[in-house]
Amino acid sequence: MTLRIVQAQLNLHVGDLAFNLKKHREAIQTAYETLKADAIVFPELSLTGYSPEDLLLRPQFIHDTNEALQQLTKDIPDIYCIVGHPALEQDQLYNACSVLHLGKIIAQYRKQCLPNYGVFDEKRYFSQGFAPCIFSLRGLPTGIVICEDLWRLDPTQQAKAHGAKLLLSPNASPFEIDKHERRLEIISKRAKKHGFPIVYVNQVCGQDELVFDGGSMAVDAQGKLASLAKHCEEELHTIEITTKGKINSSNMNSPPATLNRVYDVLKLGLRDYVRKNHFKSVIIGVSGGIDSALTLALAVDALGKDHVHALVMPSRYTAQISLDDADELIQNLGVHREVLSIEPSYQSMLDTLETSFANTTPDVTEENLQARIRGMLLMAFSNKFGHLVLTTGNRSEMAVGYCTLYGDMVGGYAVLKNIPKMMVYALSAYRNQQSAVIPKRILERAPTAELAPNQTDQDTLPPYEMLDAMLEAYIQQSQSAEEMIAAGFDAAMVERVIRMIKNNEYKRKQAAIGPHINHKSFIKDWRYPVTNGYKG
Repeated sequence: MTLRIVQAQLNLHVGDLAFNLKKHREAIQTAYETLKADAIVFPELSLTGYSPEDLLLRPQFIHDTNEALQQLTKDIPDIYCIVGHPALEQDQLYNACSVLHLGKIIAQYRKQCLPNYGVFDEKRYFSQGFAPCIFSLRGLPTGIVICEDLWRLDPTQQAKAHGAKLLLSPNASPFEIDKHERRLEIISKRAKKHGFPIVYVNQVCGQDELVFDGGSMAVDAQGKLASLAKHCEEELHTIEITTKGKINSSNMNSPPATLNRVYDVLKLGLRDYVRKNHFKSVIIGVSGGIDSALTLALAVDALGKDHVHALVMPSRYTAQISLDDADELIQNLGVHREVLSIEPSYQSMLDTLETSFANTTPDVTEENLQARIRGMLLMAFSNKFGHLVLTTGNRSEMAVGYCTLYGDMVGGYAVLKNIPKMMVYALSAYRNQQSAVIPKRILERAPTAELAPNQTDQDTLPPYEMLDAMLEAYIQQSQSAEEMIAAGFDAAMVERVIRMIKNNEYKRKQAAIGPHINHKSFIKDWRYPVTNGYKG
């Protein structure tokens, strides 16, 4: 016997029950009528979207979700539908999925392993399930585990012990650079150990800081990858599984290379944040530097040039080559541009402060005034025309506070927030391989904020190659200063960089959100107190 199973790799909207219900119905209809499927598997918490966070604490939301589930159930034809949703029983809320068939809920599984690390807070909302769930899929004993359950041995062992010959796994697994390989490793390990095929289904969407990259897959009973859905694209991915564990699929996609993965994830996260929050357009302050160049290219690729606006804001310190490079970039991408000099506003501010600042030496205060004037102009365009302001700062700058609060940090979404500076260059070069839109000089010129005469970033920071390596050691690997020094970093530089990281936590707490790319991104998995007396 051969079973046809559809992996519903969908872009779902957190909290939009009507939208998600419609997506489920359309997918089920296609799977049943067009694809002639025996089953369709949706992602984790598919009815609510993942993760609803504190919506789950609102009784009305749980009630409305259950109503949506009941509406969906009554219309189910002769196809087995595995649907994710919160389930309330005796004041306990579970992360569940139900098996719907012929107008009834015939089985329900409740997630056993609740992740409570990194970006996950499931123990805040859910109680732990304990029982396996085995149902008959056209006579084949089929088990269910949800996401984290795959990463722990007990749930899959339970399913095997209760006779499962096939395992279905709904997931909401956010992107990290090496996540596909880690998913495949653990799924293959479980399949090979228990001798059954595993069908893994992931959602594909941007949700605030998190981006879910799809990559739904199936491995056979020997643990071999037999089917792989697309990266960062919606898909109803169809596979056929025999009772002997063999998987037939003509839809084997190749996992993209690292830079391709990251670029696609940044586009997906940006596109969904803009569209799901009902913005029609974005605006970017374009300086002629690498960060704003990559941000502009990403915005055009994600949203289309007609939905992207560039604002060029020169000052007395802006070099002509910066203006030339910004102009060439904007022309290459075909976006609307306005040029507004900040010089009159800057001079007015200096005049206003002249008496108060008498007998002082110009310093970073005067530099930050320029950044804040630019931020004010960007927000004026946002208020007047409804554009979402995209900030352009990168992870390296954010880590050490090389950014101006209420200045270049102004905006609603920070596309490069978790992208180190050297990766900014790599992604820009990757983008230019598709079509050369970023001028070569932007890629080669020494980075500069142009807030003072002849200024470069390296006047204040170590070379970015060194800085990124130090940030990798301290933030990603949690190394101590002593370990970093023993590894060969200069002791004085280590002390300085760590001090800058600690002293600028208050800025990061006020920064716009941006897409999670890897472990220890500056979002939920970096949670240090602003008021912090620890000196170690």
